[in-house]
Amino acid sequence: MDRAEIVHENFLRRIGDGTLPELASQTSLQQSGLTKAQLVDLFHAQVQSRHLDRHARKLQGRGEGFYTIGSSGHEGNAAIAAAMRVTDPAFLHYRDAAFQIARSQQLPGQTPVWDMLLSFTSSSDDPISGGRHKVLGSKELSIPPQTSTIASHLPKAVGVAYSLGLSRRIRPHHREWPEDSVVMCSFGDASLNHSTAQGAINTAGWTSYQSVPLPLLFVCEDNGIGISTKTPKDWVYASMAHRPGLKYIRCSGLDLVESYACAKEVVDWVRKRRKPAFLHMGTVRLYGHAGADVQTTYMSKAEVEAGEARDPLLYSAHRLMRDAGLSKDDVLSIYNQTDQRVARSAEQAITQPKLRTATEVMESIVPDLRECPKSNGPDPEKRKGTFGLSDMRAIEAPQHLAKILNFTLTDLMLEHQEIVMAGEDVGRKGGVYGVTQRLHARFGADRMIDTLLDEQSILGLAIGLGQNGFLPMPEVQFLAYLHNAEDQIRGEAATLSFFSNKQYTNPMVMRVAGLGYQRGFGGHFHNDNSLAVLRDIPGVVMACPSNGRDAALMLREAVRLAREEQRIVAFIEPIALYMTRDLHEAGDGGWLTNYPQPGSGETIRLGEVGTYGDGTDLAIVTYANGYYLSRKAEKILKEQHGLNIRIIDMRWLSPMPSEAIIEAIGSVEKVMVVDECRRTGSQSEALITMLSEHGIKATSRVTAEDCFIATGPAYAATLPSVDGIVEAALAAAKD
Repeated sequence: MDRAEIVHENFLRRIGDGTLPELASQTSLQQSGLTKAQLVDLFHAQVQSRHLDRHARKLQGRGEGFYTIGSSGHEGNAAIAAAMRVTDPAFLHYRDAAFQIARSQQLPGQTPVWDMLLSFTSSSDDPISGGRHKVLGSKELSIPPQTSTIASHLPKAVGVAYSLGLSRRIRPHHREWPEDSVVMCSFGDASLNHSTAQGAINTAGWTSYQSVPLPLLFVCEDNGIGISTKTPKDWVYASMAHRPGLKYIRCSGLDLVESYACAKEVVDWVRKRRKPAFLHMGTVRLYGHAGADVQTTYMSKAEVEAGEARDPLLYSAHRLMRDAGLSKDDVLSIYNQTDQRVARSAEQAITQPKLRTATEVMESIVPDLRECPKSNGPDPEKRKGTFGLSDMRAIEAPQHLAKILNFTLTDLMLEHQEIVMAGEDVGRKGGVYGVTQRLHARFGADRMIDTLLDEQSILGLAIGLGQNGFLPMPEVQFLAYLHNAEDQIRGEAATLSFFSNKQYTNPMVMRVAGLGYQRGFGGHFHNDNSLAVLRDIPGVVMACPSNGRDAALMLREAVRLAREEQRIVAFIEPIALYMTRDLHEAGDGGWLTNYPQPGSGETIRLGEVGTYGDGTDLAIVTYANGYYLSRKAEKILKEQHGLNIRIIDMRWLSPMPSEAIIEAIGSVEKVMVVDECRRTGSQSEALITMLSEHGIKATSRVTAEDCFIATGPAYAATLPSVDGIVEAALAAAKD
């Protein structure tokens, strides 16, 4: 017999014959603060969750359901929901159905069983994901959907908790949650060992240790096993009980009354102290990890049966009969009637509409437009005082890329108070390359956050800030460092709109210093010419300017996209061009540009490319350092070889501005691609394909070698060069 049915039959039998487990907790119902009616309501939530699990497995067996990682054995988390407010944001473990059901009891008109069945059956009427995935979640209940199985939602929970304190000092236009909220995030004991969880917990403690408000409750639901790998006895306690900056409290998730008393104590402590806490809840996993998981392949039958004997519903039944005055017939009536209602609802759910087309599935990738307060740019008088006399003079003269980025960031932060920057060294130091110099003095520590050295936490902070109405601009110090945390963009930020059917968003502009050509510095840790990790994430916009003027206008467009269209924008800044002043010869100032003043009317919109020259002998499609090198090569090709070249700067790498590139190429028959990224996995592959699909034969491409970048004199040996571009262009023009 299926273990789910064995547990079901055991419950009926043990209630019937009265062989209930002993209650170890000495906490009485009165001491906990729960009423008899509340205890009964929590049992209702537990039973609904249990029968949802049972019928989900039955639906999957019939090919009508699509998810069987259930909550059975973890139903004690219903007590945590009862100890919190419905407005407290909750980032839930996938075994927390009872939490969501119990929370729904605080808000009239909710239909959690029906909603979850629609999710189990992938119906397009599923109110949280629209049928895209089985997720716990509800906009009305302040439960953003999570798809994480390895605790990757913990960093953004830290970010949301930080945003609550910040929102008391800076009020964002689109605040999601009350500033006195407590953030809750839950996860399993196995997930605790993941670097993402450890980083988030460390960040919470690091923040709290400095007396920075962080109202966050971590809930570790410890069932002692991760799929088939057992957690060492007392490991969670040993690793978490004495962490600096973090209050630890332990409870048994088998006893609703004890769980509620502990949860109420710790939630009230977090709300009052505005500090993080760790609730270690002991649970049991029933049925195995999921429907296809057979526990007896890695556990003895005796171990399985011992776990089943600790069914939390049996403990709850004991409490109800001892403390709430229910009879065994009352308990069985609740259990059986709920079973019948869930069964009927399941049969109805399978008849509901499903997503069928690619268009329907993709519809929620890009969020909706939102209303934002109009702005006419920064206040002129305030601007003068912020910049100071020296920078106001410098603004009038041509400048290099880094300086213009600094001007742009200053103006944007003056214009939009909800912009918050965060990253390693962005504050007092002003960034590794000085791009954020003076911004800390101009805007203070609340808006220029010097973070700890952990990219997962930096991006998690940004996700949380964006989800609570701020406009975060996290900085990843070097492109190579992004790979430590890329899942925060791929698996968390970019999926939120998709899996919430556009109900939740986390807009941001992520600034990343990257690409190659740094002379003799850092090797592949500081020169990284691979953008593929960002280019293939649905919904993410990737911008890559080649000069100061473009950078200013594109950064303003990136902020507009995040602010109004709620987009996630990766803004890649080519390090080697930060301080570049000259183009063809020393002292010519050919790469300096004037700063486009706010209100000038100049724009570069998403998908708008740049074109230099109108030659018809050859068109070069490129970007960033490739555009700079191609401009140098163009002079040689024209003066020494009589070729008239047209150079197209893509500017926007994702989504690829295909139509604008084709229009810029015009009637030019010969096209060459110059791409500083590696030959394999670079933009050049997509460009060649796109051009071919439009009937244009790209005669050649110049790319970097499939190799990491070296330190020292060979820093550019594997990268495209001016000589290489000239040689390839001559060959292409002759074909």
